Amino acid sequence: METLDPQPQNTHRTGQLAVAVGALVVAAVLAYGATDISSDSGYAGVGPNFLPWVISVALGLCGVMLLWEVWRGGYRNMPEPSGAARGDWRSLAWVSAGVLLNAALITTIGFILSCSLCFVLAVRGLRASEGKPAGGAQQTLKDCVIGIVISAPVFWLFTKVLAVNLPGITASGWI
Repeated sequence: METLDPQPQNTHRTGQLAVAVGALVVAAVLAYGATDISSDSGYAGVGPNFLPWVISVALGLCGVMLLWEVWRGGYRNMPEPSGAARGDWRSLAWVSAGVLLNAALITTIGFILSCSLCFVLAVRGLRASEGKPAGGAQQTLKDCVIGIVISAPVFWLFTKVLAVNLPGITASGWI
């Protein structure tokens, strides 16, 4: 007589364990970092280290619950992952280049242009990851305009309304 296993073997338990342990490690690193922050009470009796402690405790709790699930048999009734069997490294390179160039150029060409460049490169990578054409000169120009239309109001909101100093390319503070 054949016996049926009520909990089918989950082939993804190693990855699930890695996520649980990763959450616990990040929580521990955040808690360690929170020890270096002053605990002097500020407004409403809460010091600047309060939020890092809350986040590290919450993330640690999530890590413990994830670990508990892995020990109890893994995430049951989880659908198989969708997408390609392998990562699209070319698309990742486009998105990574956008983020890294943004960080490298923000003080040189200003917030608006560096964020627009990040947008253009990231969109190109995301299009390629979907198997769509990355775009020619006309699409790249359209992406530049969209990037400027998105980043300029963000720059103005932060610099003019919130008085946050972001790098610009003129002394007027508008570009």
